[in-house]
Amino acid sequence: MNAKLKTIALAGLVGVWGAAGAMAQTPEAGGAKPSAYRAPRLGKHPDLSGVWQVMNTAEFNIEAHASSAALQMRPGRVVAVPAKEVLALGAVGSVPAGLSVVEGGTIPYRPEALKQRDENKADWIHRDPEIKCYLPGVPRANYMSLPFQILQSDDSIMIAYEYDNAVRNVVFKDPGPAPFDSWMGQSVAHWEGDTLVVVVTGMNDSTWFDRAGNFHSADMKVVERWTPTGPGVMRYEAEITDPNTFTRPWKIGVNLYKHVGEDARLLQFNCVEFVEELMYGSLRKHPLD
Repeated sequence: MNAKLKTIALAGLVGVWGAAGAMAQTPEAGGAKPSAYRAPRLGKHPDLSGVWQVMNTAEFNIEAHASSAALQMRPGRVVAVPAKEVLALGAVGSVPAGLSVVEGGTIPYRPEALKQRDENKADWIHRDPEIKCYLPGVPRANYMSLPFQILQSDDSIMIAYEYDNAVRNVVFKDPGPAPFDSWMGQSVAHWEGDTLVVVVTGMNDSTWFDRAGNFHSADMKVVERWTPTGPGVMRYEAEITDPNTFTRPWKIGVNLYKHVGEDARLLQFNCVEFVEELMYGSLRKHPLD
């Protein structure tokens, strides 16, 4: 390669690195402020109904992350093992790289909470509630790899998730504090122009934000904003407030894309793989080799 070509190549790499660094500081590429787009209406409000899905890797880690091998297994086995016996199983255990969807790039953990997050991440295959097929919670349910469907009427909204058959009923009349904590919490909505604002409270402390160990306490409050930004595109933002875990409120933002055609439907999902072994394998009289 001559000197001129080397200079051009180096300039291109610097440009890519610079762009990647800038994008890592903002919630997902394409996260600009909503335009003057006017969505199709259902009555006087935007019609958000349909099957939606993200096109990112936030389910693995909502912060910026490099590709890695994360699945921990023994040869010929489907049970998790200590790190010293880990084997990476190629694409089966791979984590794709991804940009941060966190505003500012990183989550503002309290020092003791950050230590807990790191412990979670190191042992995620035993601790992640998704591994045990528990409900994903909010906001995690909205950026998993599986689609979800919004069903909307003039005065009510239901969100059905393909993962684990999770369901949320979004109400517009505030019933007061949630009577008890639950996996998906209590969702109370109102409209601000063309943006659906949903306040989610009453969630338990057992859900995570992703597979990287990012977690919260039972005092977490989530304020979601659902805004149509173009034909078949919707901006999803969530502000997280949890003084027990974070030093300040923080936000995530992702783009949702609407399914069209014959695949605009939810299909069956069965989550049973590995669960019994992960939860009860230690109780075996004769542990697996």
